Amino acid sequence: MSISHPDFSPLKKLDLKEPAMGIRYDFFRPEGIDMLDKETRMSICEIFRMAQKENRALCFSHENEETCVGKIILGMQPMNPMAASGQIGKPLGVFNETRANAHFYQHIRRLEEGTCNFVSIAPVDRMNFNPDLLILTVPPEVGEVVLRAASYSTGCLYESVCTPVMGCSWFLAYPFRTGKINYIIPRLVHGPHGRQLYEDPSTMIISIPYHWIPTVLESLAEMPVELSGHASKEAYYDEFNGILKDLAEKAKEQGLID
Repeated sequence: MSISHPDFSPLKKLDLKEPAMGIRYDFFRPEGIDMLDKETRMSICEIFRMAQKENRALCFSHENEETCVGKIILGMQPMNPMAASGQIGKPLGVFNETRANAHFYQHIRRLEEGTCNFVSIAPVDRMNFNPDLLILTVPPEVGEVVLRAASYSTGCLYESVCTPVMGCSWFLAYPFRTGKINYIIPRLVHGPHGRQLYEDPSTMIISIPYHWIPTVLESLAEMPVELSGHASKEAYYDEFNGILKDLAEKAKEQGLID
């Protein structure tokens, strides 16, 4: 397995209820993927969700209309000065004053303006491209396995970065720009919550940039999905105490402890 030729078959171990999705950013028009109908009027998070629920490959273009901040996040258009001054968040009830809303924008990650004209979105088994991002929407019990796969051979931290609005930044732009895996809870973000995009309020969106995709997939292939210590509280303590006992006995045998 390599960054250029990842093997997505280990995802089968997760028994996903919704397809894992790939995202690709392109300056030039990609070939072999249907362009989104120009009559479609949705936010980018709705477009992503539509492709996932319909198990469909599609390409969002700079020529498409977008009803929220998706084109700003994708670098397809600049921030509106009225929005940047913080005028929207207070009427929404998200911020108490415009200054808080304006302060918040310094944290938002975006693709460099003008660098992305096309965004290909497809289930992994329908991709004709090597993805920039692998995105999973999963319940916490599956999210635990995915994040453990990232840490399994690296010891890396679990990190989540998010804001109350402009949540698309954190699963579409932040992982790509930083090279860090990120996860968010859509129910914590105003747009996905209000649009009721995810029926289960505990749904996690985990976004894995291309830097990490082979590591996560290789770990999934090797490691156990179900841990014996998760079977019950008793199983947890029995296993943990048994390990400590075995280690203590080994250390005594080698004269390392009394």
